[in-house]
Amino acid sequence: MKSKYVILASAMLISVATFAQKDQIKAAEKALKGGNSQEALTILQGAESLSATAPDAEKAQFFFVKGNALLDLANKNVETGKNLSLAAKAYQDLIATEKVSGKMKYSTQAATSITEIKYKLINSAIADSKADKNSDGAMKLYDAYLLDKKDTINLYYAASTYINAKDYDMAYKLYDELKTLNYSGKGTSYLAVNKLTGEEDFYATAQERDKFVKLGTHEKPRTEVIPSKKGEIYKNMALILVQNGKTEQAKKAISDARIADPADTSLILTEANLYLETKDFDTYKKLIAEVLEKNPNDADLIFNLGVLSANAKNPVEAEKYYAKVIEINPKYINAYINSAALKLENEKVIIDEMNKLGTSTKDMKRYDELKIKRQNLFKSAIPALQKAVELDPKNLDVAKTLLNVYSALEMTAEYKALKAKM
Repeated sequence: MKSKYVILASAMLISVATFAQKDQIKAAEKALKGGNSQEALTILQGAESLSATAPDAEKAQFFFVKGNALLDLANKNVETGKNLSLAAKAYQDLIATEKVSGKMKYSTQAATSITEIKYKLINSAIADSKADKNSDGAMKLYDAYLLDKKDTINLYYAASTYINAKDYDMAYKLYDELKTLNYSGKGTSYLAVNKLTGEEDFYATAQERDKFVKLGTHEKPRTEVIPSKKGEIYKNMALILVQNGKTEQAKKAISDARIADPADTSLILTEANLYLETKDFDTYKKLIAEVLEKNPNDADLIFNLGVLSANAKNPVEAEKYYAKVIEINPKYINAYINSAALKLENEKVIIDEMNKLGTSTKDMKRYDELKIKRQNLFKSAIPALQKAVELDPKNLDVAKTLLNVYSALEMTAEYKALKAKM
């Protein structure tokens, strides 16, 4: 008889606990409806320990109210990143609970909220990056990826943002995850200019884009091929390994990548860049020759060779590659920009020497020589800068550079004409 009493007493305790949790959840809901999400969370903390023994329906309701309270705090800009992630976790726990019970009361709403949180995390991460808070932004992008692992581009952006934050260990970890997933990022973008904003809008399909063009809200449709990001991923992984003194491991990683995907020429460029970094110029030149043999008229590829050569402090070779790009594709704007930048880089050397000169006859003569040399340097950059401005009038950085050149050469008419267009 005594043992039966104990069992009965235990059952009564569980029942009392269940009622207590119900009351706390109701009180939390009331506080949330009253706009006091922090109070709602405080109330729910008292019910947290009881949720383990609660029925599935009450567990789901508990997680739902908790998720809503955390999301409300995030929407009020209270510890946005932290509360968005905690809200997503609560909704995920809710969905898992209802999946086990088979009763889907809150799951649809929770799934919608998770999608909302994903995009809020992405937008918040973009704002963080603009404010130079790259660590916070990278963490939010990774959390966005964890919410929707099919959207692997967020994992890629998270890794890239960790690079900007100089957190190379985390960047390597995420790049390694991308490598395991065999992520390439290769695809196609469908764009059209929004007549209202003047900006290009992105569409997932050509059909979706063309629909808006036919409606008349958009114009100038174009399709852009997104190249593989494998080369960049392996390059950054290799550079991190080199930085950590693991050069041979880096070389093996690139070599293995090339064996796995021999058609991806970006990986050859990555390997070439690695040998350039380690000052193995013979292997570097051999790999560059291999790239050109495979794709002698690939403008993107040759442009990248120009960038590699410029980074290797070989301006003559870099200029040769940029000229070849322009020959293949006269509208390749970045080739004009880089070609001009290559020429203008020499200005600093001239200015430094000019500043060191004195007032002797010899120094004054040298000063005049350097002044002419500087003017000739500016003149040599004008055609490339003018073409770049012609191709992209909205590129203010290029336009300002050209303005500075006109100003330095006292080309007043040209300066005023360009200024009027800005």
